[in-house]
Amino acid sequence: MLIKSFRKSDLSEAKVTDESVFKNRRQLLRNLGFIGAGSLLASSSNAGVFDFLSDDQSNAEDTSGLKALDFKKASASNQKLTSEDKVTSYNNFYEFGLSKSDPKANSAKFVSDPWKVEIVGEVEKPITLDLDDLYKFGLEERIYRLRCVEAWSMVIPWVGYSLSKILEKAAPTSKAKYVAFETVYNPDQMPGQRSRFFGGGIKYPYVEGLRLDEAMNPLAFIAVGVYGKALPPQNGAPLRLLVPWKYGFKSIKSITRIRLTDQQPPTTWNISAPHEYGFYANVNPQVDHPRWSQASERRITTGGLGADERIPTEMFNGYAEEVAHLYANLDLKKFY
Repeated sequence: MLIKSFRKSDLSEAKVTDESVFKNRRQLLRNLGFIGAGSLLASSSNAGVFDFLSDDQSNAEDTSGLKALDFKKASASNQKLTSEDKVTSYNNFYEFGLSKSDPKANSAKFVSDPWKVEIVGEVEKPITLDLDDLYKFGLEERIYRLRCVEAWSMVIPWVGYSLSKILEKAAPTSKAKYVAFETVYNPDQMPGQRSRFFGGGIKYPYVEGLRLDEAMNPLAFIAVGVYGKALPPQNGAPLRLLVPWKYGFKSIKSITRIRLTDQQPPTTWNISAPHEYGFYANVNPQVDHPRWSQASERRITTGGLGADERIPTEMFNGYAEEVAHLYANLDLKKFY
């Protein structure tokens, strides 16, 4: 039996998750790429995931020896999931265009299978992962708040695993201090990468970075699914980063390269407008963007007329209990 361990900040699934998301759990496995479920079930490292997602518990293996998964979810019992339609049709992914609707409209022909992700740099075991490898790290669902720097937010159920799992597989050396990420460069399929006008004038491929201790924090997450389905192209297929205590532009999509380094890596928006977008990009209602306040946000819920509401923004997007210690000696106004 798979055990969920809950924290004070956890939400009840009954309060936030549509029953239909979990209605056909075997189909979820197929959607996430586990077509050959029988062969994977033979591995105890995957058995718990399959028992949890399967409707039929009669032949479930005993997985009580597995490490309990730590489910972090959006805090505050009155929060509702953003509708799946909004999650997949209202987002920023400039590689497909500047409008919030462009990623869905312009990504239909994007190919995310086959896929390779290399983990290199200051590691003892450089590795390259293919699409099948990306689903072998023990899947779990986490319901996270996503806070955009533009002062809108969503509550989204992601499927994936802690970033630390794939970093540990590569064995960072003692010299590793930062983790750099890079999005796929594919101008043939990403119109924003071949047109400065269409892609916002930023330099591609998109790059991002974290300190190693941030990357190893359990909240830092690699998502391979959303709403119980494989990630669609507009949401960063086949894998994206989620750093829920930071503004959304830190959560880089369609990752092809992860490099550990001893130097702070360049990041796309910090390169383009360093006075507006810092390296850290921690959600902070006390530090405004130069052109607008960050004290509150527009929470996108069902997307119906009048459904969205204006709510106060929480420090670290509500995850201070888990991450504030990372910045105990850092001036968050200077290092924004």
